[in-house]
Amino acid sequence: MAAGGFCKLPDGNVVVALNLPGATTPGTSWAPQDDGSVRVLVLAANRARALTRLRNLGMRAIYLRGNAAPPTLDEITAVLHHPDGLIWRTSAVCPASTTPELWHPIRALLRRPTVRV
Repeated sequence: MAAGGFCKLPDGNVVVALNLPGATTPGTSWAPQDDGSVRVLVLAANRARALTRLRNLGMRAIYLRGNAAPPTLDEITAVLHHPDGLIWRTSAVCPASTTPELWHPIRALLRRPTVRV
């Protein structure tokens, strides 16, 4: 089960934020490069549609129960300014870097790694 939360916007849309664990099984297409957890943000008309958008991308076992980790104002701004309304970045904060990681489109997360021969 993923930890996360949601925030209802004044225009009626909802921003859903989910912390997803990194995949540990080989062959999983949505794992980040360092097998760390990821924070996914989805903009949709309601919570059910936001989770449906993720499930349609292949993330089947995603549920949102409660509002333990709602999106911050910076996260809401980031997802509102992205044309797809679906972004991610790694959840772990690197102590060596002072600049935060930028948000990535969901296509970068779902891209299958190429095998070099």
